[in-house]
Amino acid sequence: MRAASCAWQGPRPLFTAFAKRYAQQMTEAEYLSGRLLLAMPGMGDPRFDHAVVAMCVHDEHGALGIGVGSVREGITFHGLLKDVGIDPGVAPDVQVMSGGPVETSRGFVLHSADWGGTGTAQVGSLWALSASMDVLRAIAAGRGPTKWLVALGYAGWGEGQLEGEMRRHGWFAAQGRQEILFDTPVTGRWSGTWRAEGIDPTHLVAQTGSA
Repeated sequence: MRAASCAWQGPRPLFTAFAKRYAQQMTEAEYLSGRLLLAMPGMGDPRFDHAVVAMCVHDEHGALGIGVGSVREGITFHGLLKDVGIDPGVAPDVQVMSGGPVETSRGFVLHSADWGGTGTAQVGSLWALSASMDVLRAIAAGRGPTKWLVALGYAGWGEGQLEGEMRRHGWFAAQGRQEILFDTPVTGRWSGTWRAEGIDPTHLVAQTGSA
């Protein structure tokens, strides 16, 4: 798996309850498939500023997630469909997510688990990930998943890389929530996920220095 290069010095939370939860994430041996990764304030890599990453694969070999917190400017779903020779049909012309800095021309559909096709990866009962033409044709024909979003690129980590970044306070692993992915506007997903965790994001500050 190709790994995105991510380096930063992390912030520290201002209140005890969050600190305890964060510390627990640092010590638990837990794979994060089905979670929403939130970029901590002050992350040194501007590509992940206020990032929200829907985790789809995480095991001993590495991790892969799809960014859902920002859009690719100048690209729409209808444009992508036309580029691959598919008539948009009944599909709405939605925004395309900036899925991550790896393979930025590669397309993915993150969708509800009520549809599956060739190569679809089910991520528990929360969402699924498809990268074949089948899902695009199904959406255009009105036979696709009930909820979906489209992204170009992905966030990838090699063996042990994400675990190291978690220990350096780069990410917070929130619970996976369909309503964040599919019912919350893009600009509200980062703050909305924090609030769903019971955390006011305005109470998070970036600090320099090692955590």
